[in-house]
Amino acid sequence: MAKQSKQEFVQHITPREENFSQWYTDVVRFADLMDYTPVRGCMALKPYGNRIWELIREGLDKRFKETGHENVSMPMLIPESLLLKEAEHVEGFAPEVAWVTQGGGEVLQERLAIRPTSETIFCTMFAQWVQSWRDLPMKYNQWCSVMRWEKTTRPFLRTAEFWWQEGHTVHATAEEAQEETLLMLEVYREFLENVLAIPVFSGQKSEKEKFAGARATYSVEAMMQDGKALQAGTTHNFGTNFSEPFEIRFQNKEGQLEYVHETSWGVSTRLIGALIMAHGDERGLKLPPGVAPHQAVILPIAAHKGGVMEKCEEAYEQLKAAGVRVKLDDRDYLTPGWKFNEWELKGVPLRLEIGPRDIENGVATYMRRDTFEKGTLPLDRLAEGVKELLEDINRGMFKIADDFRLSRTRDVFNMKELGEQVQIGYARSMWCGKRACEDRIKEEFAATSRNMPFDQTPIAEHCVCCGEEGEKKVMYWAKAY
Repeated sequence: MAKQSKQEFVQHITPREENFSQWYTDVVRFADLMDYTPVRGCMALKPYGNRIWELIREGLDKRFKETGHENVSMPMLIPESLLLKEAEHVEGFAPEVAWVTQGGGEVLQERLAIRPTSETIFCTMFAQWVQSWRDLPMKYNQWCSVMRWEKTTRPFLRTAEFWWQEGHTVHATAEEAQEETLLMLEVYREFLENVLAIPVFSGQKSEKEKFAGARATYSVEAMMQDGKALQAGTTHNFGTNFSEPFEIRFQNKEGQLEYVHETSWGVSTRLIGALIMAHGDERGLKLPPGVAPHQAVILPIAAHKGGVMEKCEEAYEQLKAAGVRVKLDDRDYLTPGWKFNEWELKGVPLRLEIGPRDIENGVATYMRRDTFEKGTLPLDRLAEGVKELLEDINRGMFKIADDFRLSRTRDVFNMKELGEQVQIGYARSMWCGKRACEDRIKEEFAATSRNMPFDQTPIAEHCVCCGEEGEKKVMYWAKAY
């Protein structure tokens, strides 16, 4: 491989200020996260991108199990008759459903849907599995892919097939179902903020924006570096909207039959897109330590000199034993400069350099990907120092993202202010709750309601759109992905 300068290596990444969309595509491509496949809108996750998703999955799965959920697996094919049982749900997904109409050489008597989501098949099975109050609650989750025939696709953000988790639970009472809905919203918020270092607004969606078939939908909304919103996760309280048509009933303690109360919740590989757009820069990815495939990379300097490789291998074993995901880059056909740029592009949080001078001084030289700060760590306590730095990197990345979000969020009191604010970020206002005002804001500014925060302390007495006074809702508005 020919030696290339640092500038030559990164010159193909379009600056964010010049074209944010192209910058995003460049980072996805050059960081080698995925590749396009012959079917439009379907992507192949490459090893590095897949490892990021595995780490997201591991972190969330641990949290799901800690909150009493079990993993199951459901089939991907759903008979059309099942989808038709819940009319609002079918209407919401009808344009996106992909159908199987033939098996082998036989035309099927009933079309089979490739799951766009799995409420109907879960409900069918719950109806068989739930008999008594003793069976409740059932709190299940599955990791799978789903298909939605999207017209416009973009890697990770909107694809025809994508990977996700979908939780489905059934409960004896409405109160338990609501507790579950809000609990899982908090699980998502905690994971996004503490592990992905992405600050979010949590709250309830409007009637217009809620999930098809839900009684109430809640979301965590993140802000990307172009000021647009990204819905990072949702939870839904279905009440008995699905259990009634699917006849999911249980015998209560008094011997009477009641319908269960149901919830659903999910996040997807869209979170990888969120990581890129919330943290990345012109050098590529910038990964928080919690989901970085390599939390630290060790680069030998003057590897041909005596003792260098031995000391690098010692450092590698020390970090590995301490639970750090560490990579020793001992490729002797690449220059250190080339390696610096490659690992910066891939977003590795911490780079460690060990050469003859470092060994003489008993240190490793480090460079942080988040701030590009350089320093040294004692080799005899390298693991402790690396762990402390990784924790600080995570805190620092969250603060940068949160400061940006706060700088791009403000209260607005009329349509002019709202229109100006959604060009750069989030607008918070009072809203009368009417669909007509929501539609007008979308039509005039291409902005949508994101969610209503749980803190509903009024900031004005009138609706930002129609000016109507009285009891109103606090709402966040933004342009969104």
